[in-house]
Amino acid sequence: MDDVIIVGGSFAGLAAALQLGRARRKVTVLDTGLPRNRFAGHSHGLLGHDHKPPPDILAEARRQLARYPAINLVNARADSVSGALDDFSVVTGGGERLAARRLILSYGITDQMPDVPGFAESWGTSIVPCPYCDGFEVADQHWGLVWSGPQSHNQVRLFHDWTDRLTVFADSHAIPPDTRADLERRNTPIVDGRITEITRHGGHNPTLKLNVGPDVAVDILFAHPRNKPSASLHESLGLATVDTPLGIVLKVDERRETSMPGIYAAGDLANPLMASATTASWQGAMAGIFAQQSMLV
Repeated sequence: MDDVIIVGGSFAGLAAALQLGRARRKVTVLDTGLPRNRFAGHSHGLLGHDHKPPPDILAEARRQLARYPAINLVNARADSVSGALDDFSVVTGGGERLAARRLILSYGITDQMPDVPGFAESWGTSIVPCPYCDGFEVADQHWGLVWSGPQSHNQVRLFHDWTDRLTVFADSHAIPPDTRADLERRNTPIVDGRITEITRHGGHNPTLKLNVGPDVAVDILFAHPRNKPSASLHESLGLATVDTPLGIVLKVDERRETSMPGIYAAGDLANPLMASATTASWQGAMAGIFAQQSMLV
């Protein structure tokens, strides 16, 4: 029996494994090799790894974890989870049954691309979600923001730290009159109509086609599509969740423990605020540390 099984081996899962391996706790990491940020060319804002491709960072992390004999990295999907504290069971996609005293869920989320031609193909290059991840590289250029709800108003205020040229695309959302007045005061034009297609030229420079009016070109487009957990294990376990404007995440306490004793969660799967490799890493480390401490006798 393992001490801990970690489901998901990106930044959060590997950070948890590192802490547990250094504590000489037996841990198995199950990973499908499909991290959320696989569409991004570079990772930014991660101390010591700024401007490195995410796959390179994760590959180096796995090489470093290989020095810890207690860590077992397995390329497999977790198909089902059952059991309770000190006696959890995980069945992999290959039919193997694993047992552990604790679980850490870090299988992340999946962005749900809108049914707009060109959107999915541009995701991670000319369409991005995070100014902390990509804003510096496109500072002072013409940004676009696809309105997704009231939270977009705060994005407008935030983006002005990077650029004074910002265009909001309502995309059929009803932006309230008082919000429109504030955007006008900030010299932020609003383009009404529904986005029907996105084309691009090179890495950035998307052009938005609308159902009314002329096409609009920007240097970079920010968008925040809805997302969902990339697996449904939390549903079968009945874990409590938190609703956010963009989807649900798992509810955790200050120790990263979910509503079921012995199950911890970290990374985008349990982060209702700003998702990034940095936050995923520290949350994973905390989940690993607190899982270890919960097994002390």
